[in-house]
Amino acid sequence: MQRTRIKELLQSTAYGSTVCVKGWVRTRRGSKSVNFIALNDGSTIHNVQVVADTDKFDAELLKLVTTGACLSVEGTLVESQGSGQNVEVQATHIEVLGTCGADYPMQKKGQSFEYMRQHAHMRLRTNTFGAVFRIRHNMAMAIHQYFHEHGFYYFHTPIITASDCEGAGQMFQVTTQNLYNLEKTDDGKINYANDFFGKATSLTVSGQLEGELGATALGAIYTFGPTFRAENSNTPRHLAEFWMIEPEMAFYDIHDNMDLAEEFIKYCVRWALEHCADDLVFLNKMVDKTLLERLHSVVENDFVRLTYTEGIEILEAAVKQGHKFEFPVHWGIDLASEHERYLVEEHFKKPVILTGYPKEIKAFYMKMNEDGKTVRAMDVLFPQIGEIIGGSEREADYDKLLARIQELDIPMKDMWWYLDTRRWGSCPHSGFGLGFERLILFVTGMQNIRDVIPFPRTPKNAEF
Repeated sequence: MQRTRIKELLQSTAYGSTVCVKGWVRTRRGSKSVNFIALNDGSTIHNVQVVADTDKFDAELLKLVTTGACLSVEGTLVESQGSGQNVEVQATHIEVLGTCGADYPMQKKGQSFEYMRQHAHMRLRTNTFGAVFRIRHNMAMAIHQYFHEHGFYYFHTPIITASDCEGAGQMFQVTTQNLYNLEKTDDGKINYANDFFGKATSLTVSGQLEGELGATALGAIYTFGPTFRAENSNTPRHLAEFWMIEPEMAFYDIHDNMDLAEEFIKYCVRWALEHCADDLVFLNKMVDKTLLERLHSVVENDFVRLTYTEGIEILEAAVKQGHKFEFPVHWGIDLASEHERYLVEEHFKKPVILTGYPKEIKAFYMKMNEDGKTVRAMDVLFPQIGEIIGGSEREADYDKLLARIQELDIPMKDMWWYLDTRRWGSCPHSGFGLGFERLILFVTGMQNIRDVIPFPRTPKNAEF
């Protein structure tokens, strides 16, 4: 008999029909005469209740119906007698597809998120993580839908690269060489001549530079793929492997860029509210009781726009009034998360877009402002998160970009192709990057970035 997903079954009114459901047992309770089995198949946060009259089933079979066991159930769809659901299944046949012993790590009790990270391969079956990863799927769909509707082309940039976009140097090397017997040159450096690519290569930290090539040919592109940072950061906000969305647009200035960022992220949050309502209600109840309020606030309010300098002045005024920050505040600092969150959560009480950052703390490709001190960068700051989007108007002038590359001593062997976009048919263009996991953190209310990606990669952790 054909299986019906529980999500569809719970919306059905075909009372009296025979149905087949399959899934995993959340709980089983009951008496000598009847058992109530909560079954979930991952299609929805909600379980379907299976009612099994004990006189119709072998007692040994029912003993196998434990938390975590996988069942196939056939029965009659009936109107539910209890509260909280419209329908239930009066079982006529139960098959145990997979038993589950008492050592199953996700028993029905309140486990900590840290405990569940140790069992990341099994945490997916819990209500919380089912909700998180259904929302993650929906956010991916929203991203593709938004850009498709707005004339952007999905552009695939390389995972393996010979250039370091940010000049940070924190990259994972890619090699086919024998690490136990590395061939060296006469001056003691590693000889890459016989390596697979004939040069030093790494996993990408960003698809932006290649994305700019796409934008200067197709007009507007976006990347959406994995990126890698070999940064030894054990924090709730950092991963070594994460996903990035990076749109690049020809003929956009910094103001167009800010408009796009605000419209895009509001679209994604609105999509979550419309398409993930049940999961959000659950997370609002179980994880963060201010989640829905915060999501609605982002959609309903215009983002505040102010310069970095104005932001610093606000923070300095807060310090004078007695506010304590862990990190000192002065013009020229790279704002810490606590500074960003103060502006968003306490001062303005709405998202903020900061522009005009000091050139010293931003990347080489950002367009300089007329003051010679600041660049046309923009960071979108969100409650609970801090920076969620970072972007800029890109420097379109060949000589200025070359001078900046030389000033920062970035190897020209990595940059010749990028400079060619400014040599032939240069145009004004802008773009930004959104860390996908940071978006999921915001939309789900989860507190640790390791809990919004199925299998987190962090220092000393590459399990599963």
